[in-house]
Amino acid sequence: MAYSISARRTTAEVIFAQLRDEIMSLEILPGVKLSEAEVATKFGVSRQPVREALNLLSSEGLVAIQPQKATRVRRFSSEKIAAARFKRLAIEIEVIKCACNSWSDVYRPGFERSLEAQNRAVQNNDTQGFHTLDEEFHALMAEAAQTPFAFTEIKAQKAYVDRICVLSLKNADEMRTLVEDHHLIFECVSRKDAPGAEAALRAHLARIEKTIEAVRQAKSEFFED
Repeated sequence: MAYSISARRTTAEVIFAQLRDEIMSLEILPGVKLSEAEVATKFGVSRQPVREALNLLSSEGLVAIQPQKATRVRRFSSEKIAAARFKRLAIEIEVIKCACNSWSDVYRPGFERSLEAQNRAVQNNDTQGFHTLDEEFHALMAEAAQTPFAFTEIKAQKAYVDRICVLSLKNADEMRTLVEDHHLIFECVSRKDAPGAEAALRAHLARIEKTIEAVRQAKSEFFED
């Protein structure tokens, strides 16, 4: 497959974005080797932008670059997942509180459109579409909280667990449950019910625990510890 390089982004940024999507969607599995030469051939570019793209992926913890050794997609790390979940929960709880305090109905149409689109994604069993909409929902919440900068950090922490989430989202019932969570969080925030919103958020983010254990049992080779 040939990839076109947009003039509006650097070559390295385009390669980074494409490889990131493939890693996050598990098209490229944990532990797989990423050869600079092969990636350069795939995109029809020199090795320099590929090296820059791999460095960007490394900064997000998605690949491991070791001198004189092959660059590989990182396996799941239980320690890093636990740390990321802790940080994300702490940040999102503050976001939820701020959203309740600053809620305005001007934000309602955006949430309603997002939730409707999520329902359609479940009906169509559109895993990738739902993943994008899930990110949008949490970004909308940060916007409603008037803390859009918080989503940058939330997204960074999500990267450590989203690949595992992709495995659970292959089940339509799992997606449906997450949409129900989103509806409840939105309803609580729009009522300015901070305790209810926090409880709903905690339950929502805790669902990954069962998924992590199931993946560990079924695909232990995907874990590094």
